[in-house]
Amino acid sequence: MSTIPPVPRTNAQRQAAYRRRLRQEQAATLAEKGIPALPAVRNVAGWPRWNKAMRQIADLLEQTRSEMQSYYDERSERWLDSEAAETFQERIDELQEFIDHAPDWT
Repeated sequence: MSTIPPVPRTNAQRQAAYRRRLRQEQAATLAEKGIPALPAVRNVAGWPRWNKAMRQIADLLEQTRSEMQSYYDERSERWLDSEAAETFQERIDELQEFIDHAPDWT
């Protein structure tokens, strides 16, 4: 049987309870995504957490570029000769530039 915590009576108690719930939700979200929690001391950088997040971003960018390239490669010759194809290829190239700089992030 679970016990229900007492209802906070003062503004300070309600705010403390809210902050506690917020911290628990944030920790659960980070754990769900496999990202390490922030350090306890706020002025200590969370480099392991940030580096992992940046690696995940780089992986997602590479996946997106690969899907876009597959889409481009499967189009008809007529489409490949169009201005839309040229614009699409430019976007793929721009995305590749971001990916090329990703190792500098971590």
